[in-house]
Amino acid sequence: MDFTNIETQALEERKAAIATEATEDRSVEELTALKDELCAINEEIGARKAAEAERRTIAESIAQGAAETITINEVKQERKMDNIEIRNSKPYIDAFAEYIKTGNDTECRALLTENVTGTVPVPEFVYDIVKTAWERDGITRRVRKAYLKGNLKVSFEISGSDASIHTEGGDPVAEENLVLGVVTLTPVSIKKWVGISDEVMDMRGTDFLNYIYDEITYRIAKKAADTLIEQIVACGTVSTTTQVSVPVVSTASVGIATVVSAMGALAESASENVVILNRQTEADIRAAALSANYFLDPFAGLPTAHTSKLPAASAATTGQTMMIIGDLGNGALMNFPAGDGIEFKFDDVTLMTSDLIRILGRQYVGIGVVAPNHFVKVVKN
Repeated sequence: MDFTNIETQALEERKAAIATEATEDRSVEELTALKDELCAINEEIGARKAAEAERRTIAESIAQGAAETITINEVKQERKMDNIEIRNSKPYIDAFAEYIKTGNDTECRALLTENVTGTVPVPEFVYDIVKTAWERDGITRRVRKAYLKGNLKVSFEISGSDASIHTEGGDPVAEENLVLGVVTLTPVSIKKWVGISDEVMDMRGTDFLNYIYDEITYRIAKKAADTLIEQIVACGTVSTTTQVSVPVVSTASVGIATVVSAMGALAESASENVVILNRQTEADIRAAALSANYFLDPFAGLPTAHTSKLPAASAATTGQTMMIIGDLGNGALMNFPAGDGIEFKFDDVTLMTSDLIRILGRQYVGIGVVAPNHFVKVVKN
């Protein structure tokens, strides 16, 4: 991409716009194009910063009368890049790709200008891939995220009285009879294996990192979404001390009024609601509305998120959940005790005779439904 005539400030504004566009419901092709554009912008901004820093260094050497003894190459060697610039440089990206393959981070640490404890930082474009993968899924992008160590306990109110108005000199407010429950988010490892050829393993830098991060991270994010759906389906209709309630609406089939009638079972605080369903179910409902000439949205203006964990309504059997409506932002939570980066392990032995190398991607995450009546299940009767 040619950014020659575009100001740096305009590029920064475009980066912010891309981040917003990536949260919208877009196709894989559109998201890939946004990712490529963002990588190109990051490279251009990094190059401009490097050029400007070099220009200032040379100017300073001239002002100090040292121009006749300092060559441009020497200036380049003396100039110290900050860690952000280094992380976006080709030598660091190549070193990081080798670190992913071998587990040896010596070269990465040698390139950094400041001491780094713990895991070496990922290049910015890798972080963008991971972020995009979690936001590409219509479910995980709407769920709140936390980054707290260990098992995360979230309390919720099973029952309690409303607030009271107290006037001066009036009777004291009655003591509340509050009953609390606690949901525990116990982290689990979500893992995804992929087999790659020796040719893929021989890829360098950006090409290799794009290949493994894009595929594995997306699959892990999808599994996290599927796990949340399973938890919502498993919740009972009455809250217990360890599990929140999810009301049930039973129907023989879903139709153009299903969403509207089911929303009546949601709590008042369930405000950012979404309809979760199989893509075929949405197609059938919209087709029914069109054939009946109903000029209304059968989903009551709510966004839809698709999952294959729920059966198509036309194929559902008695007792199966066909649709979920609710507030993913307030009703669910994902906790990443070790951060939302992906860890990799390589196995070049198991499939050696087939010229394949297995890569295991792993994400440590706790997932839970944390607020009563923030989801409602539409079940086949």
